[in-house]
This record gives sequence, C-alpha cells and structure tokens, in this order.
Amino acid sequence: MLADQSGEFERLVAMLRAGEVAVLAGAGCSTDSGIPDYRGDGAEVRPKARLMYQDFIRKPATRRRYWARSYVGWPKMRDAETNLTHRGLAGLEAAGLLAGLVTQNVDSLHQRAGSRGLVELHGALGRVMCLDCGRRSPRHRLQARLAAANPGWEAEALEFTPDGDAEVAVAREETFQVVDCAHCGGRLKPDVILFGENVPPATVDQAWAIVNGARSLLVVGSSLTVYSGYRFVVGAAKRGHPIAIVNRGPTRGDALADIRLDTGLAPVFSALAARGILATDGVAPAFNAPDPLTV
Repeated sequence: MLADQSGEFERLVAMLRAGEVAVLAGAGCSTDSGIPDYRGDGAEVRPKARLMYQDFIRKPATRRRYWARSYVGWPKMRDAETNLTHRGLAGLEAAGLLAGLVTQNVDSLHQRAGSRGLVELHGALGRVMCLDCGRRSPRHRLQARLAAANPGWEAEALEFTPDGDAEVAVAREETFQVVDCAHCGGRLKPDVILFGENVPPATVDQAWAIVNGARSLLVVGSSLTVYSGYRFVVGAAKRGHPIAIVNRGPTRGDALADIRLDTGLAPVFSALAARGILATDGVAPAFNAPDPLTV
C-alpha cells in the first residue's frame, strides 16, 4: 500500500528532513507490540464501558472492579516490547529532526525506546497515585501488594484492552481484595487520565509548547477521535504549520492534513530507515535506557 502512496511518502520525507517536527502519537503506535488500540479490525470503535473518574473516586465497587481487571492485564502491558514505530520515533529525535513528542499512550513504550523530549498527555500506567495524599509509586510495587492480599486468586483474561486491564468474569471481580495507599491508607488510582477527568493544565501547556514551537506536525497512529489530541491538529492548522497524518483508516483530522498516508506505521518507518533518516545510535532494541515501569 505504501508504493501506491509514494508521492505522499516523498512529501513526508521532505517535511522530516526540514526538521523541527512535533509528533502526536496515538494507540496505533503500540499495536505491533501486542497492545490493542481502540478500534477493531475494521473502522468500528471497540465496545467498552468507560471507566468514569467520578465513579472511580466515589464508588469502592468501581475501584475493586478496576483493580481486579488491572491485576490480570498489567503483566501484558509490563512485558510489552518496543516496536519499529517506537524506535523509529526515537531515531528521528536522535537525528535532531523533532521538536518533541506528545503521546496519548499510557504504556511508556516511547521512553523505553529512547525518546526523551516527550509529554505524556494522558499519564502512565507504570505509576500509581494516591487520591488522598498525592504520593506516586511504581505500578509493580502495587502488583506485589495485590498478590499478597489475594493469595490463590486467579481469573482468566477474556480480552485484553488498550487501557492495560482485561475483561474478566464479574463473579471473579467481586471476590478481589483492594489495597489502599501504604503511606496514608487513601484511595489508589492509576496515574492516568480517566474519562471525565481533566488533563492537568501544566501538561497541556507543555504539549502546546512543543506544537507551537515546531515547524510542522506529524500525527502517527491516532484517529484523533478524542479532542485532547485533535485540538493540537486544529492549533497547528491555525498557525499554518504543515500537517502529516499516518494512520490506517480515516481520522478526524483528515480535512486539515497536507500529507495523508493511509497505511500501517511499520512500513513507513521501515522505509524511513532505508532512507537513512533515522539515527541508530542509542536507539537499538536494548537501548540501555532507564525503564520508567520498574524504577
């Protein structure tokens, strides 16, 4: 399919070579790592009940359901490996071509691939925060505490989700024991933005600084359905910045795109690597970079 869009690809190459590119990354970046995105094999959105922020903070049953599902799903997220897209974006940064990266993903795979100048718009599942004292701690520590509180508890993952949890039988959810903050006994929450929760203003400002300070915007692996990401496309368009979108299937921002590649990400980054655009120093599979999920 990339050969059928060679003209668009050449325009993307020219945009990247010009440098100072802001990147907005979505869930499609991680599908080759085995993490599902928010759409099925076609264009339909995956049916999934939204975990609402107000329900989470107010209802113990909602928190128990989430942590039971997260307990099952977390190992898959923890063990996911970076793929060519993550390493390719790190390679663009290492080559000095990026103004920065804004990611909507919560899997921390960009960092593990070597990206450094980035903003986690929606947080990271590798961290846990206390709603009462505000302390943050690594997710793997909580997994050990949950295991100790639930000896012999097992549940089959009926389906893994993009949010790092898993569909499990309701009867199993209801027997799961939740633990509280080890420091204050408060309510624990994944350090991610839930539906109905606002992205912190400081995080939004950091993302805008990258987009507004760039020469162009590259969107990879996002349908831009959620406004928290789409607004940056609108902002870049208002500034007259060239916009390139690489995504399989239609996106909300297609009408604003100057360059549009309707294809998977791996063929694009493979082709960019063949052009010698991606730096490889420091962005090999091993990377030797600190792992934000285990620190």
